Amino acid sequence: MMHLPSAGLRPMLNSPYFTSVITVVLFVIMFGLGAFAYTGFFSLQVMLNLLIDNAYLLVIGIGMTFVILSGGIDLSVGSVLALTTMISAYLLQSLHWPPLFVMLCVLLIGTAFGAVMGALIHFFKLQAFIVTLAGMFFARGLCYLISINSITIDNPLYVSLSQARLTFFGAFISPSVVIALVMLAVAIYLAHYTRFGRAVYAIGGNEESALLMGLPVGRTKVLIYAFSGFCAALAGVLFSLYMLSGYGLHAQGAELDAIAAVVIGGTLLSGGYGYVAGTLSGVLILGVIQTLISFDGTLSSWWTKIVIGALLFIFCLAQRLLAIGGKAQGKVQTA
Repeated sequence: MMHLPSAGLRPMLNSPYFTSVITVVLFVIMFGLGAFAYTGFFSLQVMLNLLIDNAYLLVIGIGMTFVILSGGIDLSVGSVLALTTMISAYLLQSLHWPPLFVMLCVLLIGTAFGAVMGALIHFFKLQAFIVTLAGMFFARGLCYLISINSITIDNPLYVSLSQARLTFFGAFISPSVVIALVMLAVAIYLAHYTRFGRAVYAIGGNEESALLMGLPVGRTKVLIYAFSGFCAALAGVLFSLYMLSGYGLHAQGAELDAIAAVVIGGTLLSGGYGYVAGTLSGVLILGVIQTLISFDGTLSSWWTKIVIGALLFIFCLAQRLLAIGGKAQGKVQTA
């Protein structure tokens, strides 16, 4: 039998910020444990390295947050990222196109790819899981039509952006971090201060109710997947700058890492509840797990997946318990 939390805990548990606060507290605890256990862990540069190494994941996670908030899923983002690196490398190295024009082209391709999937999902009433799974295989397969080998990028602009360092209180960040944080700010504005954002939450809460309210459900769903495709392509550009190469095996499993970051950041998998800002804390938690294992030096990198899996299970269980508690409280108040 499920017992309701005590009266003193209910306001805290019912707060919309509860799961996000828990994520931030968890990050602080993990970072504090690392600082206590390992020399050199507690430094600004280690903190900024979390953003440098995971800037692409943050951008993918931002797009995935909108998709999950609407009650959908997008399994194609990792493959779109890899396809973006391959197209960029091919256009730069084989056709010698201007780098800024290449970036514009791959962003448009990613956006169009996402929009097509969104249209298929809405107008043909197909499940998002199936459509984006097909998109995942399609995009990954297209990579190998371009080349089965890795293509090195030596374009001067890409190399300069890859090696650029922006000083920050004695430490440094890369331009990719700035781009990712600007995208985060834009996404927060879109989610919480625009009609599009309100429609996303409404569709995730109850799509039929959103239709009855007169919201543009079809247009919003297409835009959500187009935005996710744009974010995946932008993450591909950042990944190209990070790796200076295009390869069909880049970012394998990135879609699952993005989903994990979104859920750990406090967004409900069933949609309608969560914050874009929480995705940043989710990404930082994944990053600090990898950093802890790197500093330890004796643990296999697979422990990263094990710990992420355990955290994901705990957060999903906590979300379910909170949902059950909320429904039970609603019945008590109604009675």
